[in-house]
Amino acid sequence: MPGLTHEETATFLDERGHLLRLGTNGVDGLPRVVPIWFVYDEGALWFTPRAKSAWLADLRADAAVCATIDESTGRMRKVVARGRAELVHDLGEDDVWRDRYRRIAGRYTPQEFAVAYIGDTIAEPRALYRLVLAQSEVRSWRMPGRGEDPLAVWAKDYYHDGR
Repeated sequence: MPGLTHEETATFLDERGHLLRLGTNGVDGLPRVVPIWFVYDEGALWFTPRAKSAWLADLRADAAVCATIDESTGRMRKVVARGRAELVHDLGEDDVWRDRYRRIAGRYTPQEFAVAYIGDTIAEPRALYRLVLAQSEVRSWRMPGRGEDPLAVWAKDYYHDGR
């Protein structure tokens, strides 16, 4: 199965509209997956849990995460990163990193809505986390293109005969 180059991965993660599905180890002992907004910047996936979100409690208890960004049409590109999320700014430090949050919100909404949304929810504290890709296990893949082996849609490990 063809993987993405470093440049293709960066381009894909920079594209507007892709959600990040973040998997955490729930404090209740069950896994949790949440679709969230993110921005790819400085080689990391940046995301912002709210103070009362269950997944913030999960991250505080166990920083191990799995992040998946994918598309269901076209080339069906996928990036999966497993690692440890790093708390960059805790609750109450929102003023320090609000510009980054504007960039996150602006990836999913028109800029004027992003600014209004942030203004309307300014009293709701958020934390800022990042997952540094260079410190994580990262895998990527896409559908085979023209001239590529169509059977490459699966990783070689998946075939019982070891193709």
